[in-house]
Amino acid sequence: MSVAEKALLETRLDETSAAVESAIARVSEVVVGKEHVIRLAMACLLARGHLLIEDLPGVGKTTLSQALGAALGLEAGRVQFTSDLLPADVLGVSVFDRNSGEFQFHAGPIFTQLLLADEVNRATPKTQSALLEAMEERQVTIEGTTRALPKPFFVIATQNPARQVGTFPLPESQLDRFLIRVEIGYPDAQSERDLLKGVDRRQILASLEPAMTPKMLLGAQVAVPSVHVSDALLDYLQGLLAYTRESPDFETGLSPRAGIALVRAAQSWALMHARGHVLPEDLQRVFAAVVGHRLAGAGEAQGAGPQDLANHLLHAVPIP
Repeated sequence: MSVAEKALLETRLDETSAAVESAIARVSEVVVGKEHVIRLAMACLLARGHLLIEDLPGVGKTTLSQALGAALGLEAGRVQFTSDLLPADVLGVSVFDRNSGEFQFHAGPIFTQLLLADEVNRATPKTQSALLEAMEERQVTIEGTTRALPKPFFVIATQNPARQVGTFPLPESQLDRFLIRVEIGYPDAQSERDLLKGVDRRQILASLEPAMTPKMLLGAQVAVPSVHVSDALLDYLQGLLAYTRESPDFETGLSPRAGIALVRAAQSWALMHARGHVLPEDLQRVFAAVVGHRLAGAGEAQGAGPQDLANHLLHAVPIP
């Protein structure tokens, strides 16, 4: 890379980082005290990934999703998933038009830039599977016709804990489509006091001005793969992947897709901090959110939570 190209890349990284920081600040006005969760969500979208938010009702899952869409200037749609929801309710359906004598396709809510699949695990597996092609290929095939989805396209899904009544656990193939999974958790005492005393979050959300445009977001996504990943860092990553495949502490090892997801998420994290190269710390910051929903403990680690499994991995594999 020439000096001029390096200077241009650094300028682009600085501009992108500044825009992302502005977007994070605006989302933080709505979802208070959860900056790390917001940063993980932003890294997921920059990496062209889909986001899964799992937590108890009432902690701000839907609010976070809506705030992200507003801060990024995205056209957003929302589907409330229920047990009687059908795939056609998400994808769309063809209806016979008597005047033209032809079937007219009526697009479903999935034809938007950001789809909020609210409480996705309340729907049956058949309806959940309607998202698979859209999340992987960014297109849907309906009645033999393939239709492209808008650019950018994201799915942000929320789900309640599996132990709650009326939920259908997401199968592993569906979970694997989500680049990052986060939990919001309860707010700290000061943040909760600000919520109790402050303006209704819905009012703030309604007046939230975008910090980025879809075009700017697409430009940032193009810049993510240009963030340098060294051979030493790839050695570290492959060591982590190999440990999950060889250790008796895990039911199954991390797949190559999980490895690619870790690279993209770490590149996004570095770009958000205006760096043109990935550090081991970038990988570690996104690690639990990327692998937590892809791992299950076995043996002595059976029943361990996602964060505990991730911490175990990071402690077991040294940085080269």
